Amino acid sequence: MTLKEQIVQELNSLSETEIKQVAEYVAFLKFRTRHPLTLPLNETKLASLYAEFAEEDRELAEAGIADYSAGLAREDIE
Repeated sequence: MTLKEQIVQELNSLSETEIKQVAEYVAFLKFRTRHPLTLPLNETKLASLYAEFAEEDRELAEAGIADYSAGLAREDIE
């Protein structure tokens, strides 16, 4: 007896509620094959990107501080 025949035989012995659960599981299996899991993340690449953007953030913050400081100085004069 093939595996498929064994499964059909088991299905024939299930209650209607159990058959509904099997149908939900089959739908899940079909969904999973259409939408495969994402690929594992490359942590080295992520670390490199993080460092790159962290440096850019620091540069922007420093530029903002200079403008802020100049604005405060102008307020003191006025």
